[in-house]
Parts: sequence; C-alpha cells; structure tokens
Amino acid sequence: MNDLTELFWQASLTEIKEGYLYQEQTGEFICLICGKSFVDGVIYPHQNQLYEARKYIAIHIAEQHHSPFEVLINLDKKLTGLTDHQKTILELFYAGHTDTAIAKILNTGSTSTIRNHRFSLREKQKQAKIFLAIMELLGEQTPKKQAFIDIPRSTQMVDDRFAITEEESKKIIAAYFKEGPDGPLSLFPGKEKKRIAIIRHLLKNFETGKNYTEKEVNAILQRSYSDYVLLRRYLIDYGFMDRTQDGSAYWVRN
Repeated sequence: MNDLTELFWQASLTEIKEGYLYQEQTGEFICLICGKSFVDGVIYPHQNQLYEARKYIAIHIAEQHHSPFEVLINLDKKLTGLTDHQKTILELFYAGHTDTAIAKILNTGSTSTIRNHRFSLREKQKQAKIFLAIMELLGEQTPKKQAFIDIPRSTQMVDDRFAITEEESKKIIAAYFKEGPDGPLSLFPGKEKKRIAIIRHLLKNFETGKNYTEKEVNAILQRSYSDYVLLRRYLIDYGFMDRTQDGSAYWVRN
C-alpha cells in the first residue's frame, strides 16, 4: 500500500500513530489511511452500540485497516527504508515475542542476534529523529524559497503539453463556473487540461508575495468548491503555489 492521502503527509507524528486527525475547519475526524471522515457530534451505530465520532473512527481503523502499525510496516521499502527481514522482526517485536522466542521463530539459534537487531533499530530511530529535526529546521529557515515537499518533478510545473489559449480557458471557465467566473465551481473535471485551467483561474484569488496559513487557503478555496483540500493539493502539485514542510505557510510561486 503506497496510495496515502495528502493529509497523511501533513499529519503530526502523533496523528500518524493514531491513524487519524481532527480537521477543525470541517469538524471531521479523518482516517489518514483511506480518507474516510466522521463528523464530530454525529452518533454512529456499531454492533448494537452507539459511538461518538472520535471513538468510532478508532473502530473503523481497527476493522478496515487492522492497525496503523500494520499499515505503516507494510508500506513500500522506498517509504519505510526497511528490509523485509527488518519488517519481520519488527512485527514479532510488536506482537510481544521475547528475543528467545523470535530466535526460534526465525531459526537463528541465537538470542544475541535478535538483541543486535534491537540495537540497530534503536540507532535507526535516533537517526530518523535527527534527520526529521534537520528537515524541519531547514524548512523554517527558508520558507519563501523552498517547500521541501515530496512531489514528483513531472507534476511540479505545468509543461507545454497543457498550454491553454485564452479562448480555451474562457470556454472551460464558462462551462464549469455556471454562475460566472466568481461563482462556485459546479464540478471538478477529470481531464488534466481542464483542471489546470480551473486551478490557474482560482489562483487569481491569492496575492503574489503574501504568505497564507492553511486555514486561510482553505477558506478562500471553499468559496468556490466544497472539496477545498482537493483544490489545495492541485495548486501545489501543478506548481502554482508552494508551502513550508509543516504546512504552516502557503504562497504563490513567482
């Protein structure tokens, strides 16, 4: 599984461990694994019992995804940096097996080998903490120059394949903003060329040289379309806007 939601990459370490986050703007608890949301204040039935949204999303994660640990451990190596052998050992650690039991399960014949694996994994954890701190400091130091976001270069900037004439753009805007260019977006199209025309049009709502919080970006986009998270993602993916690594600041790219 590698198709993680954008919210996953914006979530804090605590939220990733829980498998969900609470989005204050919409009052929803959102599963970081599949994107399913549960509205705060709504009561959800499950096996003849009623649950508030915060408790129900934990049930959802357990039933649909087993656990955040299982989801994370089964991500591709390019995301975890773990070998198959390391994954197996971590799964056995998580299951609560002793070093002696793990040695027998893996047929290594030595508990000292398992202890060495524990030590190596703790060292990897220390390295990960330091690297995370370095990247956060780097993002805070140069917020207006780089965003440090893992976006494929092929989607960072709109290339000549999607060059749109002024006439084409007007037709697309008229077709999808049926109440006028300043009105709501009726539908977000599937064709990339149309999407780019719409995203470029929405960019006019933002000032160049000004930093916006994520909440401000959401509020501006929500005036045009209910799925403002989708619009925000495409503003970044197509290279029209940039953001800091932690999502604390957004700005129009020059």
